[in-house]
Amino acid sequence: MAAAGASISSQAFLKGRRSDGGFGLGFSPSDLGGLSSPAVVQICLRRLPHPSRRLEVKAIGNVFGNYFKVATYGESHGGGVGCTISGCPPRLPLSEADMQAELDRRRPGQSRITTPRKETDTCKILSGISEVLVCTDQGAEWGDTICAGMTTGTPIHVFVPNTDQRSHDYSEMSIAYRPSHADATYDFKYGIRSVQGGGRSSARETIGRVAAGAVAKKILRIKSGVEILAYVSQVHKVVLPDGVIDYDSVTVDQIESNIVRCPDPEYAQKMIDAIDAVRVKGDSVGGVVTCIARNVPRGLGSPVFDKLEAEFAKAMMSLPATRGVEFGSGFSGALMMGSQHNDEFYTDDNGIIRTRTNRSGGIQKKQNTVTRNREETELLARGRHDPCVLPRAVPMVEAMAALVLVDQLMAQIAQCEMFPINLDLQRSVAEPINGSVKVPSV
Repeated sequence: MAAAGASISSQAFLKGRRSDGGFGLGFSPSDLGGLSSPAVVQICLRRLPHPSRRLEVKAIGNVFGNYFKVATYGESHGGGVGCTISGCPPRLPLSEADMQAELDRRRPGQSRITTPRKETDTCKILSGISEVLVCTDQGAEWGDTICAGMTTGTPIHVFVPNTDQRSHDYSEMSIAYRPSHADATYDFKYGIRSVQGGGRSSARETIGRVAAGAVAKKILRIKSGVEILAYVSQVHKVVLPDGVIDYDSVTVDQIESNIVRCPDPEYAQKMIDAIDAVRVKGDSVGGVVTCIARNVPRGLGSPVFDKLEAEFAKAMMSLPATRGVEFGSGFSGALMMGSQHNDEFYTDDNGIIRTRTNRSGGIQKKQNTVTRNREETELLARGRHDPCVLPRAVPMVEAMAALVLVDQLMAQIAQCEMFPINLDLQRSVAEPINGSVKVPSV
């Protein structure tokens, strides 16, 4: 076989003159008649001229999802941030208030243990919504007879303006890299970076995720009765003991009852005290956010590379400051025997098969660093930052979990419910575990 070289350009990868006089791959009816055995089709690759002989690969990392696609945009100190959602089902009741409730949980300046930057994070939906008259008698979820916004099935564009920028806080960082930040990484990759506020690496990028997550959570709740909750379970050395929180009964009100978003009042205060202790020193602490998804339909995810846990892991690891993800027993499972870690099946009162378990930083002190010119220096990082990112990370984690689940829900419907399901083995994703589902009537 003859070797052939090719360079990637905007031209077609395979190019050659066809029998019809055109270029590229194609066959006329007379060509097809000549494909019977033992005829041979020969495809030739030729090197396309390129003056620099460089291989250019254009890659983007701003889009998440396959069916429910979310593209986030914007930078910390730009005009604003937001997202564009593609693939949202039509006729879903949706308003800016649905998104604002989640964005308010994420916004900065909401307490003394978050960044002091003051932003209202007021969202505006610019496309993908149409006001219609909704008539239904199926409960409060859909209202009675009201004029409400409904999704049209077209891309939903969400915009949130930036209003409290302080670009002068970052003047020193134009030449010196902040340790444990993405300053140097962006310079090394792109040869340029947005100095003010960290640009795309700022946590303000997650506004688009949370806005889209609000839509995903609503779809999941209506279609399959899925509920997603997250809370802070550890701050530095303050760890919420196992068994204190009942995963089946913990509520949003309990989680939102304090500024650290820990549902246990006693440990919440200990966590707040731990954050206050380092905040006044210009330091920060990390911790753990626990996320619970209830009533998740069976069958979501696909073997072997697109397992649901693999999709979750990628989603969560893409969040700022994330260093690890655990499922069920996590790494502590390595300390158990197989008999202890075994996840037994059982049948509940409704005849549904279940499993019994689910086992299967930066500081604001003077630091040593280097400049863009590779000179050693000391840098005192300025700007406004979170002494502990965990309280504001709670809605971010919920949003990413919702985005994964709604994307996989659509995939399951598209492939496995195209034809009638096997009622002996399967349940429709439209049948939530608790047996309740609300369907819109327009």
